[in-house]
Amino acid sequence: MRTQFSGFADRTSSFANGGLTQPALGGITELRYSEQPGIMQMLLLPVLKQLSEQSRWQLWLTPAHKLNRSWMQQSGLPLEKSMHITESERLSTVESMVKALRTGNYSVVLAWIPYELNDEERLELELAASEGEALGLIMRPQGHERVLPRQSNPSKIPSDLFH
Repeated sequence: MRTQFSGFADRTSSFANGGLTQPALGGITELRYSEQPGIMQMLLLPVLKQLSEQSRWQLWLTPAHKLNRSWMQQSGLPLEKSMHITESERLSTVESMVKALRTGNYSVVLAWIPYELNDEERLELELAASEGEALGLIMRPQGHERVLPRQSNPSKIPSDLFH
């Protein structure tokens, strides 16, 4: 798995329990994952669980797949603070992600984007995430680095997350 971090804000926020501080999330992160079972859960779940402690929502932008509610419940993720929207076009996914990040209503916005972002898209996402103090997670399977922007075949998403 390869991760790419960018655009984190330098502000801090306090945890309700114990007054610990951590950097406020305000950036985008790209996760390139293998199709090996368990890899996604091992890396993604701890982040999502920690973010679910915030009062804000989690937004899942996915290509034509329905989020697996049973998996979310078994994983300890709150269904009452999770939204799911299916997206299928490049521009609508990036635009939706930018709008959602900018609102500040979400602690995290996850989007499956099977192509490399251009500089303009990346900057727009980073600015929106910083403004909304939210984390944007761009999910991409390894080996899809050269997918053309307008290719009609969407990336494969780990089957345990969706049904």
